[in-house]
Parts: sequence; C-alpha cells; structure tokens
Amino acid sequence: MNFTTLISASQLRAGLDAGEPVVILDASFDLADVQAGERSHAQGHLPGARYVHLDRDLCSAKTGRNGRHPLPTREAFSAIVGGLGVTPATQVVALDRQGGMVAARLWWMLRWLGHANVAVLDGGVATWTAEGGALEASIPKPLDAAPAYPQCQPLVAVVDADEVMVRLGRTPLLDARAPERFRGDVEPLDTQAGHIPGARNRFFKDNLDASGRFKPAATLHSEFAPLVGAANAADVVHQCGSGVTACHNLLAMEVAGFSGSALYAGSWSEWSSDPSRPLAKG
Repeated sequence: MNFTTLISASQLRAGLDAGEPVVILDASFDLADVQAGERSHAQGHLPGARYVHLDRDLCSAKTGRNGRHPLPTREAFSAIVGGLGVTPATQVVALDRQGGMVAARLWWMLRWLGHANVAVLDGGVATWTAEGGALEASIPKPLDAAPAYPQCQPLVAVVDADEVMVRLGRTPLLDARAPERFRGDVEPLDTQAGHIPGARNRFFKDNLDASGRFKPAATLHSEFAPLVGAANAADVVHQCGSGVTACHNLLAMEVAGFSGSALYAGSWSEWSSDPSRPLAKG
C-alpha cells in the first residue's frame, strides 16, 4: 500500500484483507467535549485501530501565548508514533468522526516527521460502516518497548508568527475557520475576534461534498486556484483557530495538486494572544 493523501473504505478493506502492514489511528475529537472522541472509540472502532487524543498526543503544553493546540517537539511526537507501532515501512490510515478535521492534523504531523505513507480515510467511520465495514469494541494492548519513530526530513513546512508577520500582504494566507468567526462576528474559543490582516477565508468544510467525503481533485483545484492566484503553492500559508482545521485545507490542496504549502501552527489563538499584532474584521 502506498497512499499519501486519501484512502477509500474499499481500498482500506482490500489492504487489510491482503494482510498489508497497516496501522489505523482514530483521532476522533470534539472541541466541546474533549473526552467524547475517546468514548466513541471505546464504543466501536475499526478493527485494530488505536486511539490518538488531540490534546494528549498531538499537542504540547499551552502557555497562554502559543495557541490552543501547540505542536509538540518532533522528539516527543516521534516517541508517541513509535509507541503506536508505526515504522517507516508502515501504511498509516488516520480517521475520525468529524469529516477528517483532526485526522488531517494527524496526517500533517506524520508528514512533519517525514512519514510519507499516511492517508486519511475519506468519509471516516461513517463511510466505513455505510459500506459494510465492521466495528469492534476491544482495545488493542499497548506495545511493549516500542522504539521511537526515526525522524526524517520533514515533508511539510511550518512557519511561526514572526514569519507570518514578514509575509503579510506578500503571499496568500488562508484561514480555515467558519465565515462568522473569520469576519469577527462571533468568537467562541479565543479572547479576540477577527482575523489576521490580508487573510482570505476558506472554510474547511467546503472541501467536503454532501456525503462527507472530499470533493473530486478537479473540483478542489478549481476552488483553490483563485485563492492561490499567481503565487506558487509553496508560498501559501494556512491557518485557522489553533492549527487543526488548517491541515484539512492543506490536505485538500495536496489532493488538488497544489503541494508544498506551509502551516502556521499557532494560528489565530496564538496570533491574537499578543496585543501588539494587528487584526482585522469584516
């Protein structure tokens, strides 16, 4: 198996039936109830899937100035990934119950470690079951003395707030939040409402069709092309509220053929925590 963006339920089932070395990681998560994803995993998950918690496994400690979901160090994440049974030869399939919202963050982070063979299950758990896939409630035992994943050259780019400040008005900045949050009409999670000056809104849910799967590559290409404009895809920076849903746009752009964009991991939650940084509304 060699899937690097999306994988369908039928493709995953074929790989499992063939005995391919697949590690399935369930990243289901609810921002309003941070234990909901783990509960739903315990009630029923894909065969052999292991649970990955956004706050516990995909983030570091918050300081009040580094955003709501700050990246861990690559060393810390390498240890977590190794403990999940992932090796450089492993095909990883990330999934969730939120339209790929958190699975895309996991996809991006594994690429950040240099792991290429990672894909998001298109449509998540809902599509798996709709196509006849079984769920199980047994929890896999932890792996004993699993080695850390060997860090390789990152396959993705990440920028910090200083780099975003330098780029303001010079390169495309795409914000994945809902339109009302982008405009600053409401702000349910962060201390200030609004957006980074010059950013353009691309709500991550617009990457999905009515069935909850990603739109075809050609459709995504036609929708992202005006946002990228004359810039190179590598010049585009993605952000959101805390560096999670921005990865959904990064994945969608990869599917669309726009490779190499960067993530501003701190995103609005970090940017807006410093009153010296400019903000915009509307």
